[in-house]
Amino acid sequence: MSFRRDGGRLPFGGAVSAAIAVGAIIILVGTSGCGYHVAGRASILPSEWKTIAVPAFVNHTNRYRIEQRFTAAVVHEFLARTKYRIVQNENSADAVLHGEVLTIETSPILFDATTGQVTTMLVTVHSKVSLVGRADQKVVYENKDMVFRDEYQISSDVKSFFEEQNPALERMSRDFASQVVADVVEGF
Repeated sequence: MSFRRDGGRLPFGGAVSAAIAVGAIIILVGTSGCGYHVAGRASILPSEWKTIAVPAFVNHTNRYRIEQRFTAAVVHEFLARTKYRIVQNENSADAVLHGEVLTIETSPILFDATTGQVTTMLVTVHSKVSLVGRADQKVVYENKDMVFRDEYQISSDVKSFFEEQNPALERMSRDFASQVVADVVEGF
């Protein structure tokens, strides 16, 4: 409860006004320039680099064309989020991003209690990525075990069955590409 100096209570509006004022002060203090910045904002890549080659990833799995999906997602993400020109010819690039899809695993995680049928699967992809400067062959970025997971539903109705693993892999490839570009450019 809030009270006035003369012992009376402040009306409800007075308490709300006081709360708004305190909130405004907190926001002003919080947004004032205190010298801090978000980590990872500066690029770790050499400033003279203009082009990056992204050859097709190597597929060590038995999943058809997964390397194409991951390569395309990485190229798209580089084009959308960076200033670098992406080329296929490694000899005309300042750096080369190599990628490999190492394994893909699916496992059931949810079952229908009455039928015992699998209703939800988990797909896990292990990959590795490295960015190498072409001139000096120096590894600028490397992650030997990037792991991405996504779930997908399995329909028990045969008439409306739709294979959900491909959309799950598509989502995963976009998440993978976003993470790779952020790691490479921002140095995480």
